[in-house]
Amino acid sequence: MSEPASISAAIAGRYATAIFDLAQEAKGIDALSADVDALSAALAGSAELRDLISSPVYTRDEQGAAIAAVAAKMGLSAPLANGLNLMATKRRLFALPQLLKGLAAAIAEAKGEMTADVTSATALSAAQAEKLAATLAKQTGKTVKLNVAVDESLIGGMIVKLGSRMIDTTVKAKLASLQNAMKEVG
Repeated sequence: MSEPASISAAIAGRYATAIFDLAQEAKGIDALSADVDALSAALAGSAELRDLISSPVYTRDEQGAAIAAVAAKMGLSAPLANGLNLMATKRRLFALPQLLKGLAAAIAEAKGEMTADVTSATALSAAQAEKLAATLAKQTGKTVKLNVAVDESLIGGMIVKLGSRMIDTTVKAKLASLQNAMKEVG
C-alpha cells in the first residue's frame, strides 16, 4: 500500500471506530447501515461530491457547509453527520471512501455478516446467487452478502473472494495453468 493510501486508511479507521462506537451506544446500527449505503451510492453517483471531498480548492468552511447540507438533505444519523462535520473541519474529507468501507466492515462484523466479492464470466441468476450465498454461509457460519461483478474475459466460471480466501474456478485460470504445465514439459 502506498504511503498516502495507508495514511488515508489510518485516518478513516479512527473516525470509523469513533462513529461506529457512538452509533452502537445510541443503538443506531441499523440507521448507520442505511446511512453508509446511501452515502456510498451518493458518492459513487456524484462527481460534484467526489470533487468536494478531494479538491483543495474548497475552504474548510465551504466543505463544512456543503457536507452539512448533504447530511441534512440525506437525513443522516447524528453520529455520522457529526463525524463528517468534524472531518470537514480538520480537512480530512478526502478519507470519506475509506471511512465508508471501514464503517461497512464494522457493521457487518457486528451483525455477523461477511461480504464475498464474486466475479463471474456471465451474470448470475437470482437462484445461482442465493445458492452460492447459502453455500458460503454454511462454510463460514455467518450470513454472506455477495458483491457481484461480471468480467467476460474470464471465459467461464467465477472467482470468489471471501475474507482472506480466494477460489478461482475460471476457464482463464485453468488455461493459464495448462500453459504453464506445457512450458515445463517442452
